[in-house]
Amino acid sequence: MHLAQLNLGRIRGPLEHPALQDFVNLLEPINALADESPGFVWRLQTDEGDATAIRVFGNDMLLVNLSVWEDVESFRTFVFGDEHRAALRRRAEWFAKMDPPHTVLWWIPEGHVPTVEEANERLALLRSRGATAQAFPLVRPYPEPSSQ
Repeated sequence: MHLAQLNLGRIRGPLEHPALQDFVNLLEPINALADESPGFVWRLQTDEGDATAIRVFGNDMLLVNLSVWEDVESFRTFVFGDEHRAALRRRAEWFAKMDPPHTVLWWIPEGHVPTVEEANERLALLRSRGATAQAFPLVRPYPEPSSQ
């Protein structure tokens, strides 16, 4: 099994806006850091490697981060590593506050590539039922299901 994660963020303005320049400048190095991190498997992106060009749910201000990791620890190590954590500290500058939860994790069979629609369904589960084995937050991860 692998771990899938979705993180939604509503940017405060168009990516071309000067207030978002630091965020835009960090995209490539942070994505490269994720791509090279131990346990990283896959992330949603265009053929050009751009995830910000993917718009979802009819909202041009909503950015989606959808990725797959080998396990919770690999993902946690990346998220709370120094470089990514430094960017996280500045998220209020770039992203409008959203009603939580706006992130969700769930287990998928190895080799499965999750879709945005599937991820949205998992987020809806987390919002309606709270943390379960089918949809949970990073702060309350559920163990990998048995493969038996």
